[in-house]
Amino acid sequence: MTVNGSDDVLLVHGGTPLEGEIRVRGAKNLVPKAMVAALLGSEPSRLRNVPDIRDVRVVRGLLQLHGVTVRPGEEPGELVLDPSHVESANVADIDAHAGSSRIPILFCGPLLHRLGHAFIPGLGGCDIGGRPIDFHFEVLRQFGAKIEKRADGQYLEAPQRLRGTKIQLPYPSVGATEQVLLTAVLAEGVTELANAAVEPEIEDLICVLQKMGAIIAMDTDRTIRITGVDSLGGYTHAALPDRLEAASWASAALATEGNIYIRGAQQRSMMTFLNTYRKVGGAFEIDDEGIRFWHPGGQLKSIALETDVHPGFQTDWQQPLVVALTQATGLSIIHETVYESRLGFTSALNQMGAHIQLYRECLGGSDCRFGQRNFLHSAVVSGPTKLQGADLVIPDLRGGFSYLIAALAAQGTSRVHGIDLINRGYENFMEKLVELGAKVELPGKALA
Repeated sequence: MTVNGSDDVLLVHGGTPLEGEIRVRGAKNLVPKAMVAALLGSEPSRLRNVPDIRDVRVVRGLLQLHGVTVRPGEEPGELVLDPSHVESANVADIDAHAGSSRIPILFCGPLLHRLGHAFIPGLGGCDIGGRPIDFHFEVLRQFGAKIEKRADGQYLEAPQRLRGTKIQLPYPSVGATEQVLLTAVLAEGVTELANAAVEPEIEDLICVLQKMGAIIAMDTDRTIRITGVDSLGGYTHAALPDRLEAASWASAALATEGNIYIRGAQQRSMMTFLNTYRKVGGAFEIDDEGIRFWHPGGQLKSIALETDVHPGFQTDWQQPLVVALTQATGLSIIHETVYESRLGFTSALNQMGAHIQLYRECLGGSDCRFGQRNFLHSAVVSGPTKLQGADLVIPDLRGGFSYLIAALAAQGTSRVHGIDLINRGYENFMEKLVELGAKVELPGKALA
């Protein structure tokens, strides 16, 4: 990976507990998708609790390219999206805006409904394992879309109205579930989606679509039924808070022996994380406005942990918590079942003094789809170990924040390269670090 210039390097002087209060806004895994949903409406939509992150800026740019007016609302963190004049966009402009994000694939259904065609360039995103987009295109074909592969991307057409269909997901993929929801709501007839993802962000997207006039039923067996309607209106919606960002800061409090109040964090969407946090030895206190997380002193406890789709332990919670587990007494066992390459970030932690061994076997209570495929998807963390500052190059969003936590917990100074990637999903993270008392600096610049 190329190391960027000084603007993308953060010096972290570790060893200081993080203490203070921060706020989390709307979820990165909901807000951009709710913005795309506005394309489906015949009236303006109003979205509140919007974080200032790169994924939001990417989608805002793509919507504007397609004729959607996007402007700030009356309160901070509010966007008004008016899709009255949706139009085709220039291929080169789409490519320029979309290159660093996977979200454009979700524009397909809405654009097919509004324009009869869509163009999707090559997609980016974090390199944490296979997230094939072929399944998205196969789903769209089942709805009746015609897809032509071209040198610069995929061109899609809907010669007539898309039709409802029956879809069985081989794995409860969040992205594939979103694709079906955003396409099925205006398709003719009923769509039945089996083995769907049921994450809180999916439920919140369904709430958005229902406010617009969609008919969507969720069964207890991961089946979602969507009855297509002829038209949708706008919505007014406050996005649910980002439980993944909240858990990242909670892990930072634990790893640095700190105390952080996270305003906006909600118990309901974090119950599985909270149980694990308590088992490790972390403390928390919940009130109506947020959750306080702290290290209560004494030794942290090692645990056995498997990631899973909701309501299991989320894969995005795993990487930040692993940093804290390097400070726990004994052997912690991690079995990653969602992304096959998500444990690659541990090599940098070992460079800092951690003892983490990766395995190809399933070191959990159940076999998973990676067990026979030669992926290093299980880990044994031996602790506690003292971490030392190092030169670190951020590999992906959650891994990057995990490196930041490790640098904050370590003795000495770390140089963290590629910090701009963290802006994809963590709003104002530099300002939050300063507010929590972290000793960080951009070379040649003052942060506070």
